[in-house]
Amino acid sequence: MTGLRLWPRSRKWRNLWLLAIGELLAMALWFSASAVVPQLSEAWQLSSGQQSWLTMSVQVGFVVGALLSAVLNVADRIPAQRLFAISAVTGALANGAIPLFVTSPELALALRFLTGVSLAGVYPPGMKLMATWCKEDRGLGIGLLVGALTVGSALPHLLNALPLTGGQAGIPPWRPVLLTASALALLGALLVARFVKPGPLLSQTAPFDWRYATKALADRSVRLANFGYLGHMWELYAMWAWAPIFLLAAYRQAGLSATSARLAGFAVVAVGGIGSVVAGQLADRLGRTRVSIASLVVSGACALLAGFFFASPLILTLLCLVWGAAVVADSAQFSTAVSELSDPRYVGTALTMQTSLGFLLTLFTIRMVPPLMERFGWEWAFPVLALGPLFGIWSMWRLRQQPEAVRMASGNR
Repeated sequence: MTGLRLWPRSRKWRNLWLLAIGELLAMALWFSASAVVPQLSEAWQLSSGQQSWLTMSVQVGFVVGALLSAVLNVADRIPAQRLFAISAVTGALANGAIPLFVTSPELALALRFLTGVSLAGVYPPGMKLMATWCKEDRGLGIGLLVGALTVGSALPHLLNALPLTGGQAGIPPWRPVLLTASALALLGALLVARFVKPGPLLSQTAPFDWRYATKALADRSVRLANFGYLGHMWELYAMWAWAPIFLLAAYRQAGLSATSARLAGFAVVAVGGIGSVVAGQLADRLGRTRVSIASLVVSGACALLAGFFFASPLILTLLCLVWGAAVVADSAQFSTAVSELSDPRYVGTALTMQTSLGFLLTLFTIRMVPPLMERFGWEWAFPVLALGPLFGIWSMWRLRQQPEAVRMASGNR
């Protein structure tokens, strides 16, 4: 009898849903400053570079935190639910200090960096926790978690448009958005610490081995899964960071409501939550590489086309909704593949290493979009993002041909 049969199915899904809700709430921290870039630009007279760094500082912090975690095997040596809760609280305090005490961009960027460091203790441990409950349906489980992360990342755009935080057709205040995001992260930490438990597939605590952070990359199949993830990340966070700003500019030029634009910005990111769950369920049945390649084809095509609909905001919104659903649909499958192909004792370290490399890459594409937009216009700001999906498609096609690929999705490559 397997360990899974000792746990009622209802208990499994109760833990999975509570973990997903905790992840959703904690990840509201990520784009809380990015969502209010227009307000902060007016308040602090930000340059285009400083606007980019409001998002990039979180990415840098996440990379630093994830690399330290990977080298020290933190995700495999500290109970994941405890690490999640401590990290979410730390991130909430750093982010919440900005609206309470900060009046200039320099200190704000430092606190956003600390927020990113903290989030490195939220996302990878969350994936590890999810994996302890799922085996045959691991794609669905991690897809649910990534879907929660996606909706959580979109939440600040919704908060920025709601009357609850002062949203209105003009320029809403920015402080309530950051404070509300921090409060949600504290609630997520409490939820996971108090109610979420690891599942029966939890491996024993791993001995310290700093070399495993790079050892996982020596395995060809794991390396190809990571290459696919890098292609995906080249596109994802640049799209999430700038598509809502792109929509706001398109709506304003057409004389449409800014509040409608902010709601559209929320929707094009949040719709990825649906895409992640659906793709996870399909990947468990049809194969990780097949679903990932299909997602990359659709998102890459949208990256090529989006800029050309700047003058037609309603069509642009529909296209961006498709883009938002596809751009993150494959994310969970790269992480799930790594969890299936790696040494079970060091799954947390392998996932942390994967995410650190992916988020390091996002620094280039997030910073790359504003200069392209300023020089060539929105029409040519996004096509360069399609290079990532192209590389991802090649990587997953090669992974599909590897003998080790049968270890994914119960033999469904």
